[in-house]
Amino acid sequence: MFIEKDGKKLIVPPFTEESAKAKVKAAQDAWNSCDPQRVALAYTEDSDWRNRTEFFQGREKIGEFLKRKWAKETQYKLMKELWCWQGNRISVRFEYEWFDVDNSQWMRTHGNEHWEFNTEGLMSRRDMSANDYPISENDRRYF
Repeated sequence: MFIEKDGKKLIVPPFTEESAKAKVKAAQDAWNSCDPQRVALAYTEDSDWRNRTEFFQGREKIGEFLKRKWAKETQYKLMKELWCWQGNRISVRFEYEWFDVDNSQWMRTHGNEHWEFNTEGLMSRRDMSANDYPISENDRRYF
């Protein structure tokens, strides 16, 4: 569902196919900015996260995680695709490519995320699983 608040168009649950796709696109655009503050504002102050083997809570921890992530994962480019939605939940599959500065190696990551939102459209829970594998620069799909 879309609502107008303070002159902004917000995407809030319950989601329709159109609003779920818009939420996924907004998340993809924010993550591709590689701006930890911009990305963190999409989450509640106490958002619960699982990112691979890391578990943490809160917008401040999200920002710290993203700063660390993008210091290692440079030239980051992400694609998110809506998998399914219901009520206040969305699941996506994603694929992204990045250059691992520690190992001078191009990488591709595939994974899934499950999202849960509050009534204001902020993500209160993010559960992510992913796998990485090395690729050659010539095999990149995202620029």
